[in-house]
Amino acid sequence: MDLFSPVRLGDLELANRVVMAPLTRMRSGRAAVPRDVVVEHYEQRAGVGLIITEGTFPNDESRAFAGQPGIVTDEQAAGWRRVADAVHARGGRIVMQVMHGGRVSHPELTGTRVVGPSAIAIDGEVHVGGGVKKPFPVPHALTTEEVRATVADFVAASRRAVDAGLDGVELHGANGYLLHEFLSPASNRREDVYGGSPENRARLLLEVATAVAAEIGAGRVGLRISPEHNIQGALETDRADVLATYGALVDGLRPLGLAYLSVLHVEPAGDLVQELRRRFGGPLIANSGFGTVTTRAEAVQLIEDAHAEAVAVGRPVLANPDLVERWAGEHPENEADPRTFYTSGSEGYTDYPTLAAAGR
Repeated sequence: MDLFSPVRLGDLELANRVVMAPLTRMRSGRAAVPRDVVVEHYEQRAGVGLIITEGTFPNDESRAFAGQPGIVTDEQAAGWRRVADAVHARGGRIVMQVMHGGRVSHPELTGTRVVGPSAIAIDGEVHVGGGVKKPFPVPHALTTEEVRATVADFVAASRRAVDAGLDGVELHGANGYLLHEFLSPASNRREDVYGGSPENRARLLLEVATAVAAEIGAGRVGLRISPEHNIQGALETDRADVLATYGALVDGLRPLGLAYLSVLHVEPAGDLVQELRRRFGGPLIANSGFGTVTTRAEAVQLIEDAHAEAVAVGRPVLANPDLVERWAGEHPENEADPRTFYTSGSEGYTDYPTLAAAGR
């Protein structure tokens, strides 16, 4: 197999193994509705095997960014239907990343409270919009009953996404957001069934995955995790605890038969990731890029060495809407412009040239 060959991830048939990683772009306005420019952005990138959308919030208190899209209202769902229809018209596949921001937020963003597993604030500041930053607040520690209500919100959001025409969902269990906050012993100091032992800290994510799979079908559900990423206060510095926690998680996931497990880790071919892959028992999407950029050579090697079934790529897809064509032909690439990553318009979003536009 090679990077440009087809692959099946659960119910998802991919034309190639290049996956567009979920990329926060903040272009959906205060109403959190995907606009024309968002539709165009995803449509342009339909040549990758699978698009994973930017993190999309399932309830109001889960919003983490100004300009982040939601999947709560009928208007938001209608916006996502336009995105899905545009991607499908070009033969692409697209799943929605359902993301609860947890304590990585502020009341000025959520319009309500900020929540987390425990009443522990992140040390730092959060962007609340308009270039303004404010200290992270101490979150409300979700009660056991509220945790279970949050599971129901993930299920409802996933149902709305599929009803809006998306091919499935990816549950965001990474990068210090709510589901990851429950996994990390630094952010989860609970004493109920959702805290304490590795098995208890993995319980919420496992319950969410189980419930969403029952609602929309396991073959339409993926999961993203980032063990040892140590970001936004979700610290995981004890390898034994990491393996115990994520081992309990993937052991619980294995019988579900999810579409894929996406792992963000600096060593995708290393012992930890490959052990979790083995115990998960299903397809792996590897993603080494966060502080670094995933290159063509690395992506090709991961597939040729059978370390993953597909590779998630961020900035190269951002800057090259026709990345698969460029990589297949070993053509030069556009460079991403970090100054426009989190602005609100089309610059640096829909104006990166294709090979055809450049006359190559």
